[in-house]
Amino acid sequence: MLTVYSSDHHLHRGVELKDGAITESFENPLRAETVLAQVRAAGLGDVIAPRAFDRACYAGAHSARYVEFLAGAWDEWTATGRTCQALPLVWPVHAMPSSATLPEFIDGKLGFFAMDAGAPINAGTWDAVSASANSALTGAELLSNGGARAAFALCRPPGHHAGHEYMGGYCYLNNAAIAAQALLGRHRRVAILDTDMHHGQGVQEIFYGRDDVLYVSIHGDPTNFYPVVAGYEEETGAGPGDGYNLNLPMPHGAPESTFFERLDDALRALARFQPDALVLALGFDIYKDDPQSQVAVTTDGFGRLGGAIGALGLPTVIVQEGGYHLESLDANARAFFGGFAAAR
Repeated sequence: MLTVYSSDHHLHRGVELKDGAITESFENPLRAETVLAQVRAAGLGDVIAPRAFDRACYAGAHSARYVEFLAGAWDEWTATGRTCQALPLVWPVHAMPSSATLPEFIDGKLGFFAMDAGAPINAGTWDAVSASANSALTGAELLSNGGARAAFALCRPPGHHAGHEYMGGYCYLNNAAIAAQALLGRHRRVAILDTDMHHGQGVQEIFYGRDDVLYVSIHGDPTNFYPVVAGYEEETGAGPGDGYNLNLPMPHGAPESTFFERLDDALRALARFQPDALVLALGFDIYKDDPQSQVAVTTDGFGRLGGAIGALGLPTVIVQEGGYHLESLDANARAFFGGFAAAR
């Protein structure tokens, strides 16, 4: 299995306000470096740099004007004389007549293209997020041209909360959706299985009206948990996409057995859909000690998850999403990829 990785992810660093003090976000470069070290230590295969793709390749998952905004946001922000990280000042109120009009000023654009304040922009953000998306595209290309049956896109920043025209939740470009869209160039039907602790409402929104991509998400109950606005069982798709969106929320405090019950449901849905290729949006934040976790998946559980995905035998792009317990990331990554490789 080839791993696609770019050190450009170091160019993006966010800060957060915690206990009245400004501190580095826990979505930080150490996450990717910890997983990369395990990939190399386990001898899973070569680690390669992503190919450079034209930004038009992000279309389909995202609109051209959204991609253009991301690429130029920092320059527009600093042109006003500000050098701190860029965050929205206002969000459009949908009852206002002009709420659908793209603002001309950067402060308005930041709110127009954001779902929350969890996606700050700084000097290196565009280079980092485009390299992350290019890693996913390179993984998809390897599968499509026969260069590999499986590829791991070690993406950072993550992507599954980014929608067709919005950023949020540490996500800017939706790596899993971009990979799935690229795979459709060679594969008739593509499935996305999302095992991150949080529902990937961005992936859901992008494919909600389509029947060529099945989205299945196992996640924490969103009633009082991020992203709150999506991830409920009754959300099954719209129009041609009705029946091609499956949400499998888990109650908070659930044991590991609950996760694997949901995984069995997900695997049955994949079997019915019969995809030609799979994108796995992999989150290590379902680990029992992760600060974001609401379930109790163990390190051995990640090995079991890897084995279940590997046993499908599908051309697979694994896209890195969440995972914030740095002390366990190495063991959990080793367990997952060990299980995946053994089952292939």
